[in-house]
Amino acid sequence: MAWNEPGNQNGKDPWGNNNRGGGNQGPPDLDEALKQIMNKLNGLFGGSRKSSGGGDKGDSQGAGGAIVIVLVLLGIFLVWRSVFTIDEQQRGVVLQLGEYSRTLDPGLQFVIPLVENVIPVNVTNVRNAELKQEMLTQDENVVEVELNVQYTVSDPVSFALRVEDPERSLQHSAESALRHEVGSTDLNPIMTDGRPLLADNTRLRLQEYMDRYQTGINVSIVNVKEARAPAAVQAAFDDVQKANLDKERFVNEAEAYANTVIPESRGTAQRMLEEANAYRDQVVAAAQGEASRFEKLLVEYDKAPEVTRERLYIDAISSVYSKSSKILVDIDGGNNMLYLPLDKLTAGAGAGAVQRNVDDQSISDIADQVIEEIRSRNTRSNREER
Repeated sequence: MAWNEPGNQNGKDPWGNNNRGGGNQGPPDLDEALKQIMNKLNGLFGGSRKSSGGGDKGDSQGAGGAIVIVLVLLGIFLVWRSVFTIDEQQRGVVLQLGEYSRTLDPGLQFVIPLVENVIPVNVTNVRNAELKQEMLTQDENVVEVELNVQYTVSDPVSFALRVEDPERSLQHSAESALRHEVGSTDLNPIMTDGRPLLADNTRLRLQEYMDRYQTGINVSIVNVKEARAPAAVQAAFDDVQKANLDKERFVNEAEAYANTVIPESRGTAQRMLEEANAYRDQVVAAAQGEASRFEKLLVEYDKAPEVTRERLYIDAISSVYSKSSKILVDIDGGNNMLYLPLDKLTAGAGAGAVQRNVDDQSISDIADQVIEEIRSRNTRSNREER
């Protein structure tokens, strides 16, 4: 039950104003309540309660209690400011009266309040910087390059103290490094397969700038996201690209044709060379064989000239008769001529049998018979003349 409700029989005022003013149940006096609180605090810190007749003494004790309260609150505030928590991703750069003192590791740390100031720096988070600029290449073409830079903080002290705005310095340095590399490269590599090399060279140059400026930044990755011609000249640039592609296609077709024709020509030349060598070897071998045969005939001729001469004659006649269908034989010293119609013999009745007989009989035997017949006729003719 509330103290000021009608049913409160005790009538006790928690503020110490019981039945003041003839039993007035109105709200308490704030000044009196404040004095009561001060008296209680004075009692806790060694003071005495305020008496009704000691006004000056009570005022002095109240002032002392207020100072104590202020000191207590100040102490609590200083303790609160002396405790500092560093996250795992951070490092704390401590400034003592504005001068660098030390670097705090992750965990619960203590600093001197109002004397030391802590600047937390995130050293594990991967930060990004974007850049998009139109630049002039080495062959005096304009290209629009879009760049992405990923970096971390490697030195929190340099990042927090050496440079006023290290991230802005990174932005300007990235633009300078990219402009330098693009200005040293032709347009075609930038637009085609030269982007990885461009990105790597830009990263190395940008890291050199960051180390020189002592920003404490470590550039991990540089990506050339896009490299294209400006919108104002995009149509003309597309035409140039198509012309370059057509050029490469024609060159490739010509190389393919050359790779096809040249081996075939070399093969043909090699075949002709081999055939010529074979023909040369054949002619040389035939000539050597003929020479060897004549040498052997010469040996036989020296032994029996008449027989060898007659044998050579018969072989020559056999060779000639084997290729002719009519044979005319003229006799020396006579008017008779022997005519052998071999074609008629093979073309008449029973041509098959005659042909078989002719084929079976050696041409040399026929020649021998002819020569023998000629000799017999010559003998008869000589006898008649006598």
